[in-house]
Amino acid sequence: MEKYDVVVIGSGPGGYVAAIRCAQLGMKTALIEKYPTLGGTCLNVGCIPSKSLLDSSHHFDDALKHFDEHGIEISGEVKVNLEKMVARKAKVVEQTTKGIDFLMEKNKITVYTGVGSFKSATQLLIQGEKETTIEAQNTIIATGSKPAVLPFITLDKARIITSTEALSLKEVPQHLVVIGGGVIGLELGQVYRRLGADVSVVEYADRITPTMDAAVSRELTKVLKKQGVKFYLSHQVHQVDRKDKQVSVLAKDAKGNEITLEGDYCLVSVGRQPYTAGLNAEAAGVKLTERGQIAVNDHLQTNIPHIYAIGDVVRGAMLAHKAEEEGVMAAEIIAGQKPHIDYNLIPNVIYTWPEVASVGQTEEQLKAAGTAYKSGQFPMRALGRARASMDTDGFVKILADQQTDEILGVHIVGARAADLIAEGVTAMEFRASAEDLSRMSHSHPTYAEAIKEAALAATENRPLHI
Repeated sequence: MEKYDVVVIGSGPGGYVAAIRCAQLGMKTALIEKYPTLGGTCLNVGCIPSKSLLDSSHHFDDALKHFDEHGIEISGEVKVNLEKMVARKAKVVEQTTKGIDFLMEKNKITVYTGVGSFKSATQLLIQGEKETTIEAQNTIIATGSKPAVLPFITLDKARIITSTEALSLKEVPQHLVVIGGGVIGLELGQVYRRLGADVSVVEYADRITPTMDAAVSRELTKVLKKQGVKFYLSHQVHQVDRKDKQVSVLAKDAKGNEITLEGDYCLVSVGRQPYTAGLNAEAAGVKLTERGQIAVNDHLQTNIPHIYAIGDVVRGAMLAHKAEEEGVMAAEIIAGQKPHIDYNLIPNVIYTWPEVASVGQTEEQLKAAGTAYKSGQFPMRALGRARASMDTDGFVKILADQQTDEILGVHIVGARAADLIAEGVTAMEFRASAEDLSRMSHSHPTYAEAIKEAALAATENRPLHI
C-alpha cells in the first residue's frame, strides 16, 4: 500500500493549491479527483468558463452599442455564433485545466482519478478504473460544493437548469427566468441578456446581492435595469413547471400577490451546498454540521486532528480565493508553521459589467455593531478615464472608523472593480487610514483615482473632482 504524508481529496482551487504547497514544503503528496480533468467546479463549470462567456458577450454588446460612437464602422449585420462562443469557452477551460496537470507533474504530486472515500481515519479507497487503497498520514478534504435547489423544483437540466447547463446552451433563450439575484444568476443573466434574451430575475430578498452593501445593490440594480434586465424583488418562488419548451414560474410577493413568468429556460441559482457524497466521512469519524458542512476549528482541523477540510465544504464564503488561502494554511499547519487568515479581508466580486467588488464591513454591518464610522463616496462618471472608455456607471465607497480613520470597508461598482479591490485589501491588511490612501499618488487617468477621491471624501469630505 502506497503511503503519503498528505492526501488531498478534490482538485478545485483549494485542493490543487493545497497539494502544491504541501509538495513545496517537502511532503510526499497525492491528489484524488473523481473527474478526468483537474480544477474542480471553478475551472471546469464555474469561474473560468463563466468569465469566458462574460467576455465574449461583452465584446458582442460593445460591437452593437458602442463601436459606432468610437468611430468603428461594421458593414453587415453583427451576429452571435453561440456554438463558436461556447467552443472558445471550452478551449479556455482545456488550456487552464492542462495547466493544473503541468503543475502536478512539476511538483511531483501523484494524481489518482476516481472517487476518494475513507476506509478508516488513515486509509483512503479510490474507486476509478480499478480500486486502489492508499494510506495518508494527513488528509485534506477539499470536495467543494454543488448547486443548491429548492425542494419543490425538479431540475431536468434541459430547460430547468443550473449554472452548469447554462454554460453550454445550444441556443440563446428567448426568455430566461432566473431564480436568485446573487452572483451566479446576475452574471449568467447578463451574458444572455447581451446575446438577445429577455431576462427576468426573481429574488426572495428585497434587493439583489443581499449580503453586499445596500448602496452597491441599488447601483447594480439601476445599471442592469438600464441594460434591460427585469427584477421581481421580495418574491418567493412556489412552483416551477415545464410543458414542452415552456417553463412557468409561479411566485408571490410579500403581500401574497401571485405572478407567473413564462420562459423557455429557467436558471435556478439559489446558492450552493457543500458536497460530501461518497466521502464516507463517518468511517473516519469526521463530524458534519447540521448544514452538511464539515466541522473544523480555527486551524481547519476536523474533530480528527490529522484530517483537515477547506473551501466550500467548510463554513464561510464559497469563493475560490478563500479556498486557495485555506489550502495554503492547511499545508503550512501540517508542516508545523503558524499561518493565519483574516476572513474579513477576503474580497467578494461579481463579474457583471460594471463589475462589483467589496472587502471588509458593509454600512449595514457597522450600524448593527454600533460602530461609529464615516463614509466617503466618489462617482466613476467624474473620472476622465471613465469618460474616455464610456464606462461611467458606478462608484467607490470607503467606510472608515470615526475616531481612528482606519479603513473598515471598501465597496466598488465600476469598470475593473475586480482588480481595483486589491488596493482596498492591501490597505486594510496594513491597517491603513483613509487619509493614507488619500495621500498616495494615483496615476492619471485611471479608474483607481476614484479610490483616492473616495478616501478624500471619507477623510475630510473634500474630493477634488466633484
